[in-house]
Amino acid sequence: MNPPPMITLLVLAGIAIFLILRLKSVLGTREGFEKPPAPKESPRRRQEFEVIEGGPDRDITDHVPEDSPQANDLAAMKRIEPGFSVSEFVQGARGAYEMIVMGFERGDLDGLKPFLADVVFQTFVDVVSSREDQGLKIEAEFVGVRETTVSDVHFDKDTNLAEVTMRFVGELTSVVRDRGGDIVEGDPKHIKRQKDTWTFARTMGSNDPNWQLVATDG
Repeated sequence: MNPPPMITLLVLAGIAIFLILRLKSVLGTREGFEKPPAPKESPRRRQEFEVIEGGPDRDITDHVPEDSPQANDLAAMKRIEPGFSVSEFVQGARGAYEMIVMGFERGDLDGLKPFLADVVFQTFVDVVSSREDQGLKIEAEFVGVRETTVSDVHFDKDTNLAEVTMRFVGELTSVVRDRGGDIVEGDPKHIKRQKDTWTFARTMGSNDPNWQLVATDG
């Protein structure tokens, strides 16, 4: 015997009311538009992307100690020329070192003149001319640079003249041959390590982007 339709509706309505009250007691109520809660971010991940205002300039402190005179001079240089990057300068100096060393070893100085101060260029010319007068020829191959570090920095705030001293440790093979082609010095199979301290200079904020080698101290 089936129950009357009215009783069936009352039972279903009672079940529905019970479920609604049950859900409200479990989930609570929300008033108005409420955004769904954002997923929690782990403290470690949040720390990795945190930017600290007024923190150290890593482009400077990666090369010289923080708060050192060198760091202060580099910061002053960047204030005059905001686009200046210490890291890019170091990479450029590394490339210039290989180019200048090999140009000097091979006696090919014409292409180096724009990158050398007059006094340095003339010194190179004198050495190469002396070799040629003796009938000596150098054969060299560049292997690589083992070390490139910023040794010192000086910045004149009155003239904006910047000087950066770099220390290089390079590796190359080199032999000296006489007029007859005989080796008088060196070994083509021996890689020698060469240490150089060079100073590059440039006026910050000038239109000329080129740094010049103004002093060498091997």
